[in-house]
Amino acid sequence: MSRIKLARRITLSVLVLVVLALVAVGILAISTVRHSFPQTDGELHVEGLTSTVTVTRDARGVPTITADNPADLFRAQGYVSAQDRFFEMDLRRHVTAGRLAELVGEPGVESDLVIRTMGWRRVAEAELPRLRPETRQYLQAYADGVNAYLHQAESPSDLSLEYTLLARSNPGYRVEDWSPVDSLAWLKAMAWDLRGDYTDELARARLSRRTPVKQIALLYPPYPTERNLPILSPEDWQPQQRGDQAAGPLPRELAAPLGTADGQAAIESATAAIEAVPELLGTGPDVGSNSWVVGGSRTTTGKPLLANDPHLDLAIPSVWTQVGLRCRVVTAQCPFQVTGFTFSGLPGVIIGHNARIAWGLTNLDPDVTDFYLEQVEDGSYLRDGERKPLATRTETVKVAGGADVTITVRSTVHGPILSDVVPAVAEAGDRVVVRGAPQTNHYAVSLAWTALTPGPTADAIFALDTATDWAQFRAAAALFAVPSQNLVYADVDGHIGYQAPGRIPIRRSSTPGAPPGFWPSPGWDSQWDWQGYVPFAKLPFSLDPSEGFLVTANQAVTASSTPFLTTEWDYGFRAQRIRNLLEAAPKISPELMSQIQGDTRNMFAPVLVEHLLGVQVDDFTAQAQRLLTQWDYSQPADKSRNSAAAAYYNAVWKHLLEYTFDELPPDIAPDGGSRWMIVMEQLLKDPKNDWWDDKTTPGVVETATEILKRALVDARLDLARKLGKEPVTWRWGRLHQLNLKHPVMGADSVPGPVRWLFDQGGIELGGGNSIVDANAWDASAEGYDVTAGPSMRMVVDLSALDASRWVNSTGQSGHAMSDHYTDQVDAWAANQTFPWPFSAAATERAAQHTLTLSPVARP
Repeated sequence: MSRIKLARRITLSVLVLVVLALVAVGILAISTVRHSFPQTDGELHVEGLTSTVTVTRDARGVPTITADNPADLFRAQGYVSAQDRFFEMDLRRHVTAGRLAELVGEPGVESDLVIRTMGWRRVAEAELPRLRPETRQYLQAYADGVNAYLHQAESPSDLSLEYTLLARSNPGYRVEDWSPVDSLAWLKAMAWDLRGDYTDELARARLSRRTPVKQIALLYPPYPTERNLPILSPEDWQPQQRGDQAAGPLPRELAAPLGTADGQAAIESATAAIEAVPELLGTGPDVGSNSWVVGGSRTTTGKPLLANDPHLDLAIPSVWTQVGLRCRVVTAQCPFQVTGFTFSGLPGVIIGHNARIAWGLTNLDPDVTDFYLEQVEDGSYLRDGERKPLATRTETVKVAGGADVTITVRSTVHGPILSDVVPAVAEAGDRVVVRGAPQTNHYAVSLAWTALTPGPTADAIFALDTATDWAQFRAAAALFAVPSQNLVYADVDGHIGYQAPGRIPIRRSSTPGAPPGFWPSPGWDSQWDWQGYVPFAKLPFSLDPSEGFLVTANQAVTASSTPFLTTEWDYGFRAQRIRNLLEAAPKISPELMSQIQGDTRNMFAPVLVEHLLGVQVDDFTAQAQRLLTQWDYSQPADKSRNSAAAAYYNAVWKHLLEYTFDELPPDIAPDGGSRWMIVMEQLLKDPKNDWWDDKTTPGVVETATEILKRALVDARLDLARKLGKEPVTWRWGRLHQLNLKHPVMGADSVPGPVRWLFDQGGIELGGGNSIVDANAWDASAEGYDVTAGPSMRMVVDLSALDASRWVNSTGQSGHAMSDHYTDQVDAWAANQTFPWPFSAAATERAAQHTLTLSPVARP
């Protein structure tokens, strides 16, 4: 045989071996990935069941669970939740217990210290025995179902691929049993991300040392009640006292402390502590929701229609899971026949409908936190002229691959001291003399927050799931302590309604006529303590309003300042656009409800564009400026002139905010949300206001014209680099993209091939800040990437519940590479929805898989 033939044969053999090796690696990889996928057909025996449970799944893997009694129903829900999303559940309980570092190592330590300081899990533990007996039974049954699934696994890798990968850095990790407290602790995470007026209260305190209070007040304008209408009209909720003032003067008692390095260090330390907590639901511009309900007199169906799309952090898997829960025979003993969206790790349904009523949620965003500046010394703090001992406890955070971290948590009567958590900042100034205070003094910041008091929110979930009319709905809402939400209602009898629930503090104002809660409070004076909570009977509500519809999109609830809820609403652009579209339609169809959810018109843009078109610019910039002359103010992602105009407009907006508010620290810089739109609208009427002046150009005082021109010019140059020189070819979708990241495996430190398995990116989206299709982006950050958006969408048709529609932002499964991991993404991005079967007949017709869960046979 010639050497050439031999070489060819050897080469061929090597290639065959390489191909076989690659195939083997591929098969092994696929096998590893699919190893933890759940069984969805056939029969499984589940410990603790008393009768057979049926689990059908539709084409998108959404389960409908049918059982003979509530214990089996929620035990099965726990089992199925663990099948689909256990790693997500495990991650959440580590975060909410302040034990994230046990799972992911050093990166979780700072978050753990803050959450341990607040004591989320301690509150959940105190809550459990206070709940109704049946609620405790449902929580325990759910936990038993989760544990039945866990006990069938030989190792964590049997539960989810993430454990296989984490085993390299955390080889000794063992999965603990689930408990009812694990479920309850998630409610604290919900309350944390959806509370109101916490970052702004601290931001104002930080600014008070360098910025005149009058200029700070311009950054927090009153809600424009005449322009963007509140949820309830005066006919539905008569104002007792108008609330036109958003800002108040700095309390005299705080002026001196906040002017010191020590006082500012405490404020900055508390701010750093807050920023250390992971965003589980999301924060930032347009983290809120849209929800509206239309009465039958205004619909094509003759019955109410209800829409909801909560705006939360967009990650993978989605924050929501979908589920149907059915008793085979609905009785007083087994009353569940409900379907909708819930959170993995929590039994029941959070948003959805049953056979009689439907409900949706948007964030009420009330002011439920206050920060107290405390005068502490050694182990005591000042209160009404006397020294009181600080309450203390020790917390130890265990760290995977590292040494334990131990801290001492200190608390005052108001709550835990957050400024202790990041001591490097708090040590900036230890000793300071304050008029009227002891000569030796150190400031700290404590947190008062309604969620740190045990409450009955878990009871509310099951009461909502089984409510059959308005009275029962309101009774359930009365239990919804935290987070406070706007609840919209519709029933099959044709009624629609609204209820504001929640635990809202009653507190004093800093000065007569000014709103309370605008600044931190002096902790040494008990007059600033909360005086209880607003009684439920005094919270706003409406049944069958005269307009025939109700719109909630985080705007002001009423034009009244009593009861005081907050001064810091979303400023109502989304809500007003929804109202306009509803009012313009002779009759509203289910299809129109869905179309409105995808509306991309920018309601603030006409105000700014009028000023932008009045600025003289060079020819190169004018090519882009002319895009705005024919723009209809929509922000689609597609290849259209409107999309090109939207791209330029948003680039100008980003630069305009940067140049106007260049004095603000980076973490307080404008995010571009609705508040900044109202701020800018007011400043445009005052072109010589001090905020326009660029402080980096000494000797030159800029006005609005110079700053507008600079923004137009630099936005043109910026997009020429990013999108090309020809403005007509620009697309908003090329700039405004969503990158769905796994909360652990999507980190930049994770190798690219692993991130490829778990993440999905490059999703071009329309919409934007304060737009109904609220795909938010942060104007203070690099680029235009989507930071939050509609986490799901639903439209409930009360004339035919099986005709309702829904979509999730990713998919039902939390298993990477599952058919149902991302199978709803494309439809969601295009504002499309899927059939939502409810009745037994409809769910059976939709079933693609049927799993029978049976009791374990006893010998």
